[in-house]
Amino acid sequence: MWKEFKEFISRGNVVDMAVGVIVGAAFTSIVSSLVKNLINPLVGMFIGNIDLSNLMIKVGSATFKYGVFLNSVINFLIIAFVVFLLVKVLNKVKVTTNKKKEKTPSKTDQYLQEIVTLLKNDETNNSATKKSENN
Repeated sequence: MWKEFKEFISRGNVVDMAVGVIVGAAFTSIVSSLVKNLINPLVGMFIGNIDLSNLMIKVGSATFKYGVFLNSVINFLIIAFVVFLLVKVLNKVKVTTNKKKEKTPSKTDQYLQEIVTLLKNDETNNSATKKSENN
């Protein structure tokens, strides 16, 4: 069982996933800080105080703090939008990089193109030689 676990854990996909989770957690704290310390105050300047955490309903002895939930929803939407913009920028950079790679053919492609050109020239020369021999 230990051997199977060791094989499972040492697979590339599991390691990649673990790295993704760790980076994702670190990224989440960065984006949360961005939202809490920069974006929310900016939005608050235009809308007014965006802190809804004091909103609640009391029913008997139970207290429903729906304002905290609304704050979480607003923060989620802001974080999701920031991540969307980040992914959009990264995809644009990736497309630009791929276009640059497509413009410069590899050495193998260059050699193959030269071979095709030589074969076409050889074919043209052979057909011209046959025509002159037939005349």
